[in-house]
Amino acid sequence: MPWSAADPDRVPFVWDEEEASRTTAEITSMVPVADAGWQEKHRFIHEVTVLLAARYGRWTCGWHWAVGEGGGGGVVGSWCCASHSVREPAATAAGVIASLLEWRDWLEELAERFQQLAPPAEADAELRSWHLERAATRLVTVVVDRTGAECGWYGLCHTVLTWFLSSTGMGPEDARAAVEAAIGGRFESWTTPPRPLVDTVGEDLAVGLTGERPYRER
Repeated sequence: MPWSAADPDRVPFVWDEEEASRTTAEITSMVPVADAGWQEKHRFIHEVTVLLAARYGRWTCGWHWAVGEGGGGGVVGSWCCASHSVREPAATAAGVIASLLEWRDWLEELAERFQQLAPPAEADAELRSWHLERAATRLVTVVVDRTGAECGWYGLCHTVLTWFLSSTGMGPEDARAAVEAAIGGRFESWTTPPRPLVDTVGEDLAVGLTGERPYRER
């Protein structure tokens, strides 16, 4: 999902009591029976995702990207996985709604951070490099804090950095390639990266994009 589809500033989201009631009721009616197998539970998650995307936009597809192994290394804490989160209808629907709103809050937080961290338009290459390094190290740190560096956390890190670069005007493919070149395979599941490694990744990203080492006060 590109940042153009996830950016909350581009896709308004109106949520009130009436909307919550309507969507909760529809999701409740979709929950599989209590003794459903894993296939039915996974089908339910897919069907809910289709429903939410059709109603509110593609950004909703991350609603179940949960923290840890069961959720694929995401940021959502209100959902776990099909086997643990698909339960009786009311509780399951409540979990979906809580996760959706949590995911939206995360996207809004990212949008605000991206604006704060973006290099100024008038910056030369050296100063732009400093801003990019600073943004990368801060965003990696935020992802580590929110995911606990659990299983697969680096996937969210790749996505967030790619989205940040896209928010500055870079094409998604170029942004993805730049992030991959900077991180490589240096981040691992269940491992909090040491600060020097985070700093190195930030500098590598900045240098790779500008050809200049970050500005340092002299």
